[in-house]
Amino acid sequence: MAARSKSRKRALDVLFEADQRNTDPRATLSDWVRRSDPPVPSYSTELVEGVAANSERIDAVLTAYAADWSLQRMPPVDRTVLRLAVYELLWCDDVPTAVVIDEAVELAKSLSTDDSPKFVNGLLSRLVRDGVTKEPAAG
Repeated sequence: MAARSKSRKRALDVLFEADQRNTDPRATLSDWVRRSDPPVPSYSTELVEGVAANSERIDAVLTAYAADWSLQRMPPVDRTVLRLAVYELLWCDDVPTAVVIDEAVELAKSLSTDDSPKFVNGLLSRLVRDGVTKEPAAG
């Protein structure tokens, strides 16, 4: 598994834990870094901090593009995968769109339901098709 893929998976772990415990992702990240078992790569830290700093905009985008699905209704893993992917699509200039979508679909395949990869791919593809573009980062 490539370094960035591992970093995305670790960021997903941190974000998922924060979502499930209803805690600030930055506090959860801090706990993971302090324990450092397993180590938290710098790209994971960048992703978690970016998702946390831009969470309102990310959730607004997801709400707009998740036809007939509220954020609360989504499987928690899917919601977390999508938050991570939307952050990368909108704020990570060095990550190609196709890579973001492929990585998100792969995470959904390995960690969520049988229907999740199709759901994740469809939502992200609609977002890209509609031209949702890079934005200045918050915070």
